[in-house]
Amino acid sequence: MSKAAEGTKAAVLGASPKEDRYSFKAVHMLKEHGFKPIPVHPKGHAVDGIDGVKSLADLSDDIDTLTMYVNASISDTEYDNIMKLHPRRVIFNPGSENQNLKEKLDIEGIETVEACTLVMLQTNQY
Repeated sequence: MSKAAEGTKAAVLGASPKEDRYSFKAVHMLKEHGFKPIPVHPKGHAVDGIDGVKSLADLSDDIDTLTMYVNASISDTEYDNIMKLHPRRVIFNPGSENQNLKEKLDIEGIETVEACTLVMLQTNQY
């Protein structure tokens, strides 16, 4: 576990309880690397033994990173919630790219990255 990672909170929007989904793997790998992942899914599913929340609006804690596993039509509706959280960084995983939202977040000073969370963790780029 990286000292920098220890307890750092990462919200996973679109987290799935299905083990074959990349969003599940992201929650699992974040936990393995010492981060504190928070699964976000409309049904509030627990993911990999971690209690989930139903919405970004349910989060009030300091979120360092928001990693996205939802398409643009969903992420477009989350702008206000993202701004309330004001994470340091938002990661758009493959398939979740949203140029409109990315540009808005960039203007607000939130770092945006189009990359795979799993690869970033495996290559120490997270």
